[in-house]
Amino acid sequence: MMVMEATVAQRLQFSTWIDSEKVARRPSSSARCSQRLKEQNKLRVLVAAHLPHSRVSNRHRHVALEVSCSYDKFPASTVESGNFQTPFDESLVLKNKAQAIEPYLNGRCIYLVGMMGSGKTTVGKILSQAINYSFIDSDTLVEHEVGGTSVAEIFKHNGEGFFRDKETEVLRKLSLMHHLVVSTGGGAVVRPINWKCMKKGISVWLDVPLEALAQRIAAVGTGSRPLLHHESGDAYRKTFMRLTSLFEQRGDSYANASARVSLKNIAAKLGYRDVSSLTPTAIVIEVLEQIEVFLKEEDGHAHITF
Repeated sequence: MMVMEATVAQRLQFSTWIDSEKVARRPSSSARCSQRLKEQNKLRVLVAAHLPHSRVSNRHRHVALEVSCSYDKFPASTVESGNFQTPFDESLVLKNKAQAIEPYLNGRCIYLVGMMGSGKTTVGKILSQAINYSFIDSDTLVEHEVGGTSVAEIFKHNGEGFFRDKETEVLRKLSLMHHLVVSTGGGAVVRPINWKCMKKGISVWLDVPLEALAQRIAAVGTGSRPLLHHESGDAYRKTFMRLTSLFEQRGDSYANASARVSLKNIAAKLGYRDVSSLTPTAIVIEVLEQIEVFLKEEDGHAHITF
């Protein structure tokens, strides 16, 4: 039986400039400002708010704030209470979430799966630092096993089957280790034996819209993507068509992951129209939140509280 407790910041403070003409005056408060600021109708204020405990994500929450300010020869004033969308520091949210979850991972490896270009390496590095794990890229290990030959060259000279065999060997070795965040190759999910290795840890699917993947890959080129490089013609259209075909083959396999992180869902929650607006840190926070859901389900729902 596990009990997980996390302490999150319940008090937010930040300073800002406000127009003194917009201040609704009330008979209590204190904050000193210079005469120059008075003449400019600007006040420097400290805003403080106590946040109620909530299991809902703290990244964007509307809270009621009351701001007090005054200076010499200017009647004390208070900004009317109201709803403000609070700009929480993502790094602080990430730190708190990671500290809460890390002890309950029990050292199990975390395997990031997803299509090529989904950001597994970028997300994996940030995640590993947050939870005090080491980061490993399985493709890099395969390259090391083949004398430093790049994945693209392995595909060209030895074939995809040879690469997949080496990939399985690497994943089997990694499954015996602990405290690792592993970025896997896009096709690692197609072999059941690979899932047998990854099931010893926690697997997370980074689900990125194919349109966004095609834009990313087309922008940087397909030279390092052996399953795309042979395509000719319009880069975006050809990449999108090939990714669509690959996803049709792999989609069900990705769904075997312990947790799914949908960038489209994150964007919707944060009010973005395009997933390209998301920061890697925001994605890592969602990874941790989905791992939290998995841990609760694994433990029978009731025994873990964050």
